[in-house]
Amino acid sequence: MKQWIFAACAAAIALNAGAAMAQEKKQLAFVVNAASDFWKLAEAGVKKAQAELPDYELQFKYPAQGTAALQNALMDDLVAAGTDAIMISSVDPKTSIDAFNRIAAQVPLFTTDSDAPDSNRIAYLGSSNTDAGVQAGEIAVKALAGGGKCMGFVGFLGADNAKERIAGFRQAVDGKGIELVDVRGDDVDFARARSNVDDVLAANPEINCMVGFYSYNPPKIYEALQAAGKLGQITVIAFDEDPVTLGAVREGSFAGTVVQQPFEWGYQGMKLMAKYLEGDKSSIPENKLIIVPTKVIDKANVDQFEADLKKAING
Repeated sequence: MKQWIFAACAAAIALNAGAAMAQEKKQLAFVVNAASDFWKLAEAGVKKAQAELPDYELQFKYPAQGTAALQNALMDDLVAAGTDAIMISSVDPKTSIDAFNRIAAQVPLFTTDSDAPDSNRIAYLGSSNTDAGVQAGEIAVKALAGGGKCMGFVGFLGADNAKERIAGFRQAVDGKGIELVDVRGDDVDFARARSNVDDVLAANPEINCMVGFYSYNPPKIYEALQAAGKLGQITVIAFDEDPVTLGAVREGSFAGTVVQQPFEWGYQGMKLMAKYLEGDKSSIPENKLIIVPTKVIDKANVDQFEADLKKAING
């Protein structure tokens, strides 16, 4: 009996010690702006970081819907649950300053993809969306030597990443006979993203160029053009690396796409937050901007890029 009691006590002590160790792990969270396949690469980056940060518990979180209110509520829940640092792609930075500052007063807050520079976030890690927009404009200039009228499509018209890409595009095509006539928003409603393209095809026959500024917009452009029998008749400039987009670049239906490196956002972002919590702030530049370069993918390099992409996703 004494041996049984001793064994039971030892097991209980070991269990409690294990629970204590689990509780001692610091928790890092990566919060995205909406459910989209685009974020699978960032999630893969977080998983790689987890393997290198055994003393941390890393979380990858999607809001129930792509709204600032639900994003902010999710961050509140994470802080209440003991999360030690958060990295977020903001849906609407302009209306979220107070919420971000409330979170930043409790835990270190970082941004990615869409910055909130007016908040008390520690730093932004991600693309220069202005530079990415310029690259997209350069694709258009090369593809539309005779000039053109472009229509843009994007998720959140008010998000900094959208506004900066649009501004960069306009900067690159200025004086080149190419006009970005308008940009249609869809609030990450995929059905609306498709109907926006259908509406333009029906009502704007002068449009000979389309720009998909968010990752899911180019595939919806492809669907609409294919259904209308206009693939190859309208020049398409894309963003990001959706499989449909890469296939369209390969077959020549799209002029090219500007890709980011969300894998690095997830991987570098988690490592950055872990270092910061350990007191190492050497990776935070004075301007608080850590830029991960974007690059142009066209028919010449799409196969190699896709092979590298699959390798990254598969670990």
